[in-house]
Amino acid sequence: MNSVAKIQYTTKFPVSRLGRQGSVSVRAVARPQGAQQKARKFSTTGKELKLYSSAVPVVSAIAAGGIAGALQPAADYFNTLGLPEWLIHWGHPANMTVVLFAMGGYGSWLGWQIRVGDDEATIEKAVDLHPKLMVGMGFFFALGASGGMLSLLMQGKPIFNDAHVWTGLGGLSLLALQGMLALFFEDDPNARTAHAFFGTGVMALFVVHAFLGLQLGLSI
Repeated sequence: MNSVAKIQYTTKFPVSRLGRQGSVSVRAVARPQGAQQKARKFSTTGKELKLYSSAVPVVSAIAAGGIAGALQPAADYFNTLGLPEWLIHWGHPANMTVVLFAMGGYGSWLGWQIRVGDDEATIEKAVDLHPKLMVGMGFFFALGASGGMLSLLMQGKPIFNDAHVWTGLGGLSLLALQGMLALFFEDDPNARTAHAFFGTGVMALFVVHAFLGLQLGLSI
């Protein structure tokens, strides 16, 4: 059958939130199996509101599966080396904790000394060490992200199923944006202020990330 059967249920309610008075008609259309579907979208035409599903979750799942598939051979190889279980389970958290507090914590303190410190020797040292420590922290965090995913795969656990992973990836992205603000220090004096407070927020996110990682480690 080529025709499309339509089942219409109409309800009316105010649409002042849409910016005009009137009513909204919500219509459901049932299509036979195998019928060609139209492109999905969200639109408002006249007084009729059409809702369509989103493909974002599907795309996210495909991307996550692709990353897991790329890392799985490496995870299988490391599993053949007979590494201690405690190292596989807690090696990533231990290393990242050191990086976070030793490099990130000290580097952040040096960054604030540049802004509010009054000791010339400390400020001079901070100007030299702060960017080196923070760039190093970002580098080791990027390596650690791969190591954390490998650790989960080696233990037979899925990745991207926990907030720990997403806060880590989000933190890395924000850290890169925060570092780029340094490019505008000479042209915009407000860039230094934004860099300082934005960086403090990113470090707070990484502390939350570490706490979520501890919870994840204790749960598996």
